[in-house]
Amino acid sequence: MAVEVVMPKLGMAMKEGTVSEWSKGVGDTVEKGEAIASINSEKIEMDIESPSEGTILNITVPEGQGVPPGTVICYIGNPNENVMVNEPVAEEIKPENHKKETPKNPDLPNLPISKNVDRVMITPVARKMAQAANLDIEKIQGTGPGGRITKDDVQKAIKRPESKPEKKEDSILIPAQSIEKTQEIPVNGMRKIIATRMQDSLQSSAQLTLTMKADVTALIKLQRQATEIIQKHDDSKLTVTDFVAKAVVHSLKDHPKMNSAYVEDKIHLFEHVHLGLAVALEKGLVVPVIRNADVCTLKQLSKKGKELAKLAREGQLPSEEMNGSTFTISNLGAYGVEHFTPILNTPETGILGIGSAYDTPLYIEDTLERRTILPLSLTFDHRVLDGAPASAFLQTIKRYLEEPMTMLL
Repeated sequence: MAVEVVMPKLGMAMKEGTVSEWSKGVGDTVEKGEAIASINSEKIEMDIESPSEGTILNITVPEGQGVPPGTVICYIGNPNENVMVNEPVAEEIKPENHKKETPKNPDLPNLPISKNVDRVMITPVARKMAQAANLDIEKIQGTGPGGRITKDDVQKAIKRPESKPEKKEDSILIPAQSIEKTQEIPVNGMRKIIATRMQDSLQSSAQLTLTMKADVTALIKLQRQATEIIQKHDDSKLTVTDFVAKAVVHSLKDHPKMNSAYVEDKIHLFEHVHLGLAVALEKGLVVPVIRNADVCTLKQLSKKGKELAKLAREGQLPSEEMNGSTFTISNLGAYGVEHFTPILNTPETGILGIGSAYDTPLYIEDTLERRTILPLSLTFDHRVLDGAPASAFLQTIKRYLEEPMTMLL
């Protein structure tokens, strides 16, 4: 009997998962535990492994389509085994029992209307593609079960010369560079979510970025000394980012208005600090959250941050661990970037960008010394607070970083 492979529930809040890529096709043999597809939901991406050995008999969810958790996405069984597909993979267009007069809208394009659509079988994805390409589905030859029109059938129809619209003499001339052949990359999954959130962030808030430099010469010396002591007991290591995280937490307690969110014309002040740490992945950016960071020691912040980052890079971070942050830190220092403009993780009020530290000669009173400088970039929501209090918050972070022992008292 064929085995059903279903869309897993990656988190309590997950409502839909998308098959981003099939690594196996119908007719391919698979081993138990072998990766057969890549799926994503919100900002989580992971591989689905085959629950048993056998042959891919049917794929019911194409790439790029989102479905609820528990939906069957494919069947695995013995070759030539018949499968009863429980989930509907196509829709049947049937004539209506009565005519409905549709109001005309001059702003909408006129799509071709089929006159004989008694029994046209076509998958939902294929139908949308055909409508977008202005194709008559009656003229498309279906190769699916029972003559059903599939996504591949529509793609072939689009590539046929006769399916391309005729050039009109009065059409607008197109610049040569705009008709140059390009590679089209569909925006879906994690990239689509990030694109939507970044655009929404800029459109829904009044963002302003301030920059400042902190002399972290003493901090780096303390960081190395603390790491030497800690590594006598375990393999953990304190980083400059760990100290910045601690400085941010202290500064948020000193400036509670920065630890807030602007929601429905109200400023919500949070009692605790839930610190988001941006982690770059191959396919996008995720923000794990250290909850109650204000009650964590420096070592606890370091340990928790590294654990969450490791889970994120392995694709094992639950969606619950990426929600509820009240302030975010983004570090691009490893890429040689100094100052940059981080975008708010709305509805948060602030996000701190960490640049690449560099050495420079600096006068300390009358003596020229070699000092290590750390660039900082603070983006804040101007609806919540003005430039002066935001600058005071950034100055407090600078003070903690330049007097690191005050963070440990």
